[in-house]
Amino acid sequence: MTQNAASRHWKRPPFIQNPTLRWSLWVGAAIYLALAFGTMEVNWDRVAEGATRGQRFVAAFFPPDFVTRWDSIQDGIMESLWMTITSTVIGIILSVPVGLGAARNLAYRPVYLFCRGILAVSRTFPEIILAIFFVKLFGFGPFAGFLALSVGTIGFYGKLLAEDIEDMDPVQAEAIKSVGAGWLQWLNYSVQPQVMPRMIGLGIYRLDINFRESAVVGIVGGGGIGATL
Repeated sequence: MTQNAASRHWKRPPFIQNPTLRWSLWVGAAIYLALAFGTMEVNWDRVAEGATRGQRFVAAFFPPDFVTRWDSIQDGIMESLWMTITSTVIGIILSVPVGLGAARNLAYRPVYLFCRGILAVSRTFPEIILAIFFVKLFGFGPFAGFLALSVGTIGFYGKLLAEDIEDMDPVQAEAIKSVGAGWLQWLNYSVQPQVMPRMIGLGIYRLDINFRESAVVGIVGGGGIGATL
């Protein structure tokens, strides 16, 4: 009885059923990786020198010294917090109308294409490239970093908001419309309850991203703790 039960034990079938094809793919992948590594031009002398420099760089962190430059560190952290909070709030406020317009089931096609274009442009460049651009326009300082993080927030938040609106339950939306609700009432009682919980979580997540990116944009002159470091 035990042997019969063991023989009926379910096993996950392989992704590729044909064993010949499966092993051919494994062999092909191994050959490809071998050829790819073989064509890489690696200067092992420079690798060894880089490892030595890396050891010296890491050793310079110990023991940590927060006393001699504490005022600069404190100012940099407060500047990063200011950039993070303001860019997140302003970016989310600006991304809401863009996200509404970028939802296929909510906006007319010209508005949809225009808002989708805004999202595509704002998501094309990473924050550090945007920071370089705004530093060139407005000079060094936290204002350039604030603009870079705000544009990044618009692309991130607006796209996810539009996708959530497109994936919402149409039954609830039609039920609100059937009782004679206007457009703003439809947004408030149909769209907003379905997307708000996820949008709150994404807003907190974007706040965390902007605080991390505030250190990155500071390296190119965008202010914050990155400029101090």
